[in-house]
Parts: sequence; C-alpha cells; structure tokens
Amino acid sequence: MKSKKFMGIIASTLLATSFLAACGGQDSAGNSDEGSKKQDKITLRLADNQPVDYPTVIGDEKFAELVSERTDGRITIEVFPSGQLGDEKSVLEQVQLGAIDFARTNASPLAEFNDDFSVFSVPYLFESDDHLWSFLNGDTGTSLLDGLQEAKMQGLAYYDSGSRNFYSTKPLNSIKDLEGQKIRVQQSEMNIKLMEALGASATPMPYGEVFSGLQTGIIDGAENNLPSYDSSNHFQEAKYLIMDHHTRVPEVLLISKASWDKISKEDQEIIRQAALDSVETQRQAWADYEEKSIQKITDAGVTITEVEDVKPWQEAVKSVVDEFGKSNPELIEAVDAARP
Repeated sequence: MKSKKFMGIIASTLLATSFLAACGGQDSAGNSDEGSKKQDKITLRLADNQPVDYPTVIGDEKFAELVSERTDGRITIEVFPSGQLGDEKSVLEQVQLGAIDFARTNASPLAEFNDDFSVFSVPYLFESDDHLWSFLNGDTGTSLLDGLQEAKMQGLAYYDSGSRNFYSTKPLNSIKDLEGQKIRVQQSEMNIKLMEALGASATPMPYGEVFSGLQTGIIDGAENNLPSYDSSNHFQEAKYLIMDHHTRVPEVLLISKASWDKISKEDQEIIRQAALDSVETQRQAWADYEEKSIQKITDAGVTITEVEDVKPWQEAVKSVVDEFGKSNPELIEAVDAARP
C-alpha cells in the first residue's frame, strides 16, 4: 500500500511539473518564451494620411521592406496611405489604444502629449536643414522620441518635412508686406503670436477650406511647405511665395506602446534600426519632391522670393522666442548646441 501511495505521489508530481513546464514560460500574449515569441509570424499596420507617391509614404514602404528583409519575412508591416485608417488625430488615438500599430505623423500634434515637441513651432529657431538634423540626431532628439512612452507611444525616427513658408494672393517681397494681411495658420497659440509679431492677422481655419478661402478673399494667404503648397493647388490662387523658412517641423514615425511591448527585445532593435535606416530614402524622396514642386509652381507663374537676411524676421519674433526660452531653457540650449 505504501509503495502504491508513493508511486502515486511521484506520478502526480511529474504531471504537475510537466504542466508547469508547458505553461510557466508563456507570457500574457500566449507566447511560450522569448525565443518562440521571436519565431511567431507577425503582421502589423502602419497608417499615413498622405498619398502613395508622397515622400513619407515612400519612407514607410522602405521601413516595411527593411523589417521584412531583416526578419526573413517573419514580420510584415502593411502600409495604409491616403488616410485609409483615419485622419491624423484619430489615428494617434487608435495607436494609443493599440488598435493601430504604427503611424507617421507630423511633430506638431505630438506637443499635446509631450510639451517639448512645441520646440519645432518656435519661429526661426532652426536656421537651416543641417541645424535641424543635427538637433534631431542628437541626444535631445532621441529623448523626445522616447518621451512619448508616457502617452503610450514609442518614437522610432524622424522624417523630413522641409520648411514652412508664407504665400499670398498679394505681393510678398519683404517682412513689411505681411502687415495687415489675413494669413491662415494652424490653430495654436504659438502660430497666432507669430502672426501678431509679424504684423499680420492670424486666421485659423481647417486645411480643407484654405483653397476656397483664398478664392473668396476670406484670407489673403497661408503658410506651409512646398509640396503641400503644390499638391493642394493653393499656388493657383496665391501666386506670391516668400521663402522665409519660419519653421522646420519634422515628421515622426512611431509605434503603439502596446504593440512595442508585445515583441521581443531583439525584434524591437530590428524595427528601431530599420526605421532609422529608412530615413535616408525618405529624405531623398523629399528632396526630389521639393525640386519637382519648385519647377511646377515656377512654370505656373508663381513669384518666388528667397529671404536672404533672416535677422529682421528673427528680431520681429524675439519676444515669442524669449517667452518660450524662459519656460524651456534646456531645449533652447540644446538647439544652440546643435548649430553646425
């Protein structure tokens, strides 16, 4: 009897051990361990609100291609351009919830989640593309990407978005020509203060209403980067463009924190590096796109004025920059340190 009882205890122990071995290595997603989690095939979705041939989408596709190559097809990233998964705001909300894995967004709306992103809206702070990219590729640029974690997102890389410039139905040859003009801007306190400092009247309105606003005279002008000025056909109504480069706001490629946490550390590094390696392709696509845009608007008879001396513009907005600097001295120091 004792022997049978002893054998029963052993059998029960072995069975329990076997069960624990089968379950103990699993995580909440049902992956048996880090190794097998890495072996699972994964399909992830990336949202972009721009059309297929736009530089950011070209960057997205390169990123997806690199991830697939480096995981031997184990991780597939499906790119959904043209706002198929929603507009920029709704996509960011879905990314936070983990309903969408990746998004490519402009840096401006990210200031709602991390105030430090408002540095890109400070006028005439970055004096050139080289200056901006020196900042983005430095420690502060990287910390901004990581700082999105509190908002349930993880930044991966920056994409190029050129510089924003003013255009109008009225001549724009100097800073004085902006005085009294009604200029459409994105709704933000910084943009309104910018226009006030330059002597213009800030007129916030939805982007989709700008063309009709120019047609009807509700606004005299607006501001944006060259490809947007081109693709929106605003140049057909506003034929005066002044290249003052008042802001340089990058795009950001990011992933949902929920999706990020579900993949292995090794795959995280593959994805992060693929994002960084896709930047070169995206920046070249942006440069090509800008060149085509300049040719197109020139052929259409747009008068383009390049600001040779930005100092009068910087002096006009000094109070705006100083106000930001008082609240964000470390960011201003990082921008100054990044000057080439």
